[in-house]
Amino acid sequence: MAEIRTRIAPSPTGFAHVGTLRSALFNFLFARKNHGKFVLRVEDTDQNRLVEGALEDVVKVLHDFKLDPDEGFVWDNGVKEQGPYAPYLQSKRLPIYKKYAEELIEKNHAYYCFCTPQRLEDLRKSQEAQKLPPKYDKLCLSLSKEEVQQKLANNEPHVIRLNVPADQTIRFTDLIHGEISISTNDIDDQVLLKSDGFPTYHLAVVVDDYLMNINYVLRGDEWLPSTPKHILLYSAFGWPSPQYAHLPLLLSKSKKKLSKREGDVAVKDFLAQGYLPEALLNFVALLGWNPKTEQEIFTLDELIEQFSLDKVNKSGAVFDLEKLDWINGLYIRKLSLEELFARISEYLSEAKTAPREFVLKILGLEQGRLKKLSEIGDRVRYFFHEPEYDPALLVWKKGSAETAKQNLIMLSSVLSNFDKSEFIKDNLELKIKNLITEKDLTNGEVLWPLRVALSGLEASPSPFEIMDAFSALPGGKEIILKRLQNAINSLA
Repeated sequence: MAEIRTRIAPSPTGFAHVGTLRSALFNFLFARKNHGKFVLRVEDTDQNRLVEGALEDVVKVLHDFKLDPDEGFVWDNGVKEQGPYAPYLQSKRLPIYKKYAEELIEKNHAYYCFCTPQRLEDLRKSQEAQKLPPKYDKLCLSLSKEEVQQKLANNEPHVIRLNVPADQTIRFTDLIHGEISISTNDIDDQVLLKSDGFPTYHLAVVVDDYLMNINYVLRGDEWLPSTPKHILLYSAFGWPSPQYAHLPLLLSKSKKKLSKREGDVAVKDFLAQGYLPEALLNFVALLGWNPKTEQEIFTLDELIEQFSLDKVNKSGAVFDLEKLDWINGLYIRKLSLEELFARISEYLSEAKTAPREFVLKILGLEQGRLKKLSEIGDRVRYFFHEPEYDPALLVWKKGSAETAKQNLIMLSSVLSNFDKSEFIKDNLELKIKNLITEKDLTNGEVLWPLRVALSGLEASPSPFEIMDAFSALPGGKEIILKRLQNAINSLA
């Protein structure tokens, strides 16, 4: 059996999106599962829409997600091209496409078209008025060889079109969708080579896949209507077609095309928001692939082991941000505090200068609550800046400001007599709760104002945990007492 070879072939017209990542992942998994090769080729024939840095972005994204290709463009402290079929950039392969387009003309499977943009626009409008599907009318196919040669000699602008035969049925088996058939009467005479000498996607993808021995094409459902055109081209060249598998579309929760708010954003933007690469990859793996088990959390090795195309769904895959947040939270909780510390610096600038033990204690309090790393700054701001809050927040339910004030004064007096070594969570909790019992008070009327005085928040870790964290700072006891005094003063 021939070696399985898959590829992705993104266009550098924007930064890598979730759809690109999903296609790369599925191709990578299929190649690895079958001990094959995974190739990254870049289709830059749309020169007017190229985005600076887009090529580097997709190569770096694959590297960051541990999906490094075997051939094509790889990351090695920058973009590097490697493999036996170089160049892997289409703009450097123009003579190859010209050669094969002219071969199709010689075989009468393609023809020169000299129609002006204005004629094509008029034709389209006429077809729309008649409620006909927009198709080229093969006018230039009727030109004699002498007329074609004369026009070429005069340097008249032209393209090369595919000569689609009439009244034939194209049949192929998609590895996800099953048997598909389409009439050639529904296929346009697609442009293969543009007037600027650049190929269209249809010619370039077929030529490159054949020359690079790509025998499995896994790509998004949006390319399914193009597949019959590609099969026609393979047949015209006399080449075997690869196996096709069209992956389900990515949809919003309302089953519509993704908007930027719902997930149609660059992968680097997800990482910037504090999603872990391993969590995002796990989430993306489940977009259209069903492991047929209860398992939802996978390592990359586990995905390779369990991946198969018969577990890929036909229907669209819903992009659920809440599910992504849930998965990301699980991965954050699996990190050691040291690993979390290493990843958190860009979201918590104070971590670079604050005592390490202090930051680790804070991270220990918040790790279980985080859905993404970017939340950490807002959640722990009160540890680094004195809180501002409405004094009314210090009052427990139906209690009074005076009661809150008196309880804070009592706590301040008790805590001022504690040694630094006593500011440990369990010790604080034991002694303060004993005090509450001795004074015949309730937990709420004592602990609520204490916690709010320390954090300024309606919801935060317990006051014992907060004080325990502050104890890791030089002068931590003084910070605690100062915050209590500020709260007492605010209730005056």
